[in-house]
Amino acid sequence: MKQEKLLEFQKKTGYEFKNVELLITALTHSSYSNENRLKKYMCNERLEFLGDAVLELVSSEQIYKDNPTKPEGDMTRMRASWVCEPTLALCARDIDLGEYVMLGRGEDLTGGRERDSILSDTLEATIGAVYLDGGFEKAKEYIDRHILKDIENKKLFYDSKTILQEIVQGEHLEMEYELLKEEGPDHNKSFTVAVNINGERLTTATGRTKKKAEQSAAYQAILKFHKS
Repeated sequence: MKQEKLLEFQKKTGYEFKNVELLITALTHSSYSNENRLKKYMCNERLEFLGDAVLELVSSEQIYKDNPTKPEGDMTRMRASWVCEPTLALCARDIDLGEYVMLGRGEDLTGGRERDSILSDTLEATIGAVYLDGGFEKAKEYIDRHILKDIENKKLFYDSKTILQEIVQGEHLEMEYELLKEEGPDHNKSFTVAVNINGERLTTATGRTKKKAEQSAAYQAILKFHKS
């Protein structure tokens, strides 16, 4: 990976690595290491394993402190919604993580940079890298900044289609998603979708998949309902 991309990523995330090799490993997907005949461990899977454990501890502590009366089962469910694949992928998109992942050519051509599983795993790998490079406190700061900050809005976005459906049903309205536009080559398509309420267009949004476009349009619609 080019030096300027590594510097750009560190600036974007607010963490400067002492050992940049850790960051390079965190950004190396197994498809890249396989394609380039690197040793099996020279990808981000081991760092992902470590980062997952650090994230679970930090998020558990936050939930425990913020919810002094919640029973264990409720806290477990809350943590699961915080660290699930779609929520982590959303956090990864906030820092444009897909731009920096090193992928094999096939994975890249089939939309790997936008795939939730790759984004969430790579984000966890960067947590593991920060932990090894700077210790627990630096990893905690990184998690607070890029995952736990504004977590309620991130969860709202993740659940936006379900929440909008509940709002619409509660107000006895009719709703539909309308695909307005689909463009681009198969490996890099974009979809534009509208949310129509009682036959009138309320919001539109564009995404790399139809589902993500619907999710974004639903989120914008929820914000409009909250303002009205």
